[in-house]
Amino acid sequence: MLCALTVRRLKPGSFEQFKEAFVPSDDVEVPSGWQRFYALRNVGDENEVITFGFFDGTLDELRAGQQGGDYEQRRAATEEFIKDVGPDGVYEIVEERTLS
Repeated sequence: MLCALTVRRLKPGSFEQFKEAFVPSDDVEVPSGWQRFYALRNVGDENEVITFGFFDGTLDELRAGQQGGDYEQRRAATEEFIKDVGPDGVYEIVEERTLS
């Protein structure tokens, strides 16, 4: 299982525009392998946003899905709202625990 994660600092007041441009709507066909997606907003800094998703497949399959879908278009549509980007990569999940 892989996790694609990006930390972004948005320009002040642009969260809603960023979210509308980047977060796929429910009617968009999700490429095979994607299990879950999250968009997080820092409660102490409304301009810091973290997006991440879990992919069940290989790195090559993940990249192929990004090239074949609308990911690059959505990412390009957000550039005007982003001040800077922090950690941005694909990470291998080495341990997973479900806590109750």
